[in-house]
Amino acid sequence: MNTELKNKIFEKIRNYNRIILMRHIRPDGDAVGSTMGLKALIKAAFPQKEVYIINEDFSDYLSFLGGEDADISREMYGEALGIVLDTASPERISNKKYVLCKELIKIDHHINISPYGDISWVEEERSSLCEMIADFYITFSSELTLPKEAATYIYLGMVTDSGRFRTVSTNSETLQCAAVMLGAGIDTDRLYANLYLEEYDFYKYKAFIYRNMKLTKNGVAYIYIDRKTQERFGLTTEQACNAVSFLDSIKNSIIWLAFIEYPDESIRVRLRSRFVTINQLAEKYSGGGHDRASGATVGSVKEMRALIRDADKLIKEYKETHEGWL
Repeated sequence: MNTELKNKIFEKIRNYNRIILMRHIRPDGDAVGSTMGLKALIKAAFPQKEVYIINEDFSDYLSFLGGEDADISREMYGEALGIVLDTASPERISNKKYVLCKELIKIDHHINISPYGDISWVEEERSSLCEMIADFYITFSSELTLPKEAATYIYLGMVTDSGRFRTVSTNSETLQCAAVMLGAGIDTDRLYANLYLEEYDFYKYKAFIYRNMKLTKNGVAYIYIDRKTQERFGLTTEQACNAVSFLDSIKNSIIWLAFIEYPDESIRVRLRSRFVTINQLAEKYSGGGHDRASGATVGSVKEMRALIRDADKLIKEYKETHEGWL
């Protein structure tokens, strides 16, 4: 799949001595795993190259993987190849100096509504960007090396972005790519412990979600987490956003939403669904994403209620015209 594009990207990597990897703001496991995984692959095959991961924010949740690199001078960007991973649009790139790079490559699996870069490799049907990086390794396995650390980063992104291989975009190729990564000797016990174990007090937050979640007439499950609640439970915004995953197993609810108040008083929205497509709903509210996993932003409680009403209408229309939903 996309062999010509992958060949072009591999040649650029081979020809540049300095490579700068970037990802989207407010990174998730896929964004961090793909940048760290690709860096480890490149350094293993070409140890003489300068490879940097440079961004303007970070993830507390994934700090167990280690840090990223300090910024370099503006002049050094001018002779560098920039590779932006898992980022649909330029405004979400977490390193605004990407414009200084001599050439820029986009590798992504989101809907390609904002093309950019001198080379753009986008596969919207992939379960994760890390699946594409695994595929990249497999394509050039005769010339690349797969160290255990690279496999760990890539597998982490695959696991987290596919909901532990449960999303509809998970297919046989996804699992084949995961199998190759596992073959490198990943310590899954340690990895899953870091990803999924929580402090005892976090379960009090989870109980709070279940006590306070709401359900609309047609089956939209939703929760609003304001700053006061986040402070009460000692949560980072990343931890607060995890609330959306607590709502994913309610019968008759095929859209679920988490509204999280941020320090700047904006309200970020995590939208998830089963069966029904929601990315167009997210786009209406300054967001976007995948068919069944998107993000958005609302400016007020009034706008939040409007989004809930639109989601409820979407479920109503879907249930009236489809069968087989639970």
